[in-house]
Amino acid sequence: MQVFVRDNNVDQALRALKKKMQREGVFREMKLRKHYEKPGKESLGEGGSGPSRPQTRAQKVATRGFATDEASGGPRDRRERPPARSPRF
Repeated sequence: MQVFVRDNNVDQALRALKKKMQREGVFREMKLRKHYEKPGKESLGEGGSGPSRPQTRAQKVATRGFATDEASGGPRDRRERPPARSPRF
């Protein structure tokens, strides 16, 4: 990568260099290499996380063949919380 400085204008040359580096993906590469990432995490993509919850619910429903409480979109246990007690003085 090469940038020319014209009329001793270093600021303009620096901006041009940053733009070129951005286009080439140098900053993204530096960010990825900043910390070691386990091989299992690398395979999941840049985000580093697996499929989102709606996708996993859909997969469970597809493999089991029937809808579960999880597939409806809420937590399995729908018990209500007990009423809060008033403090005794």
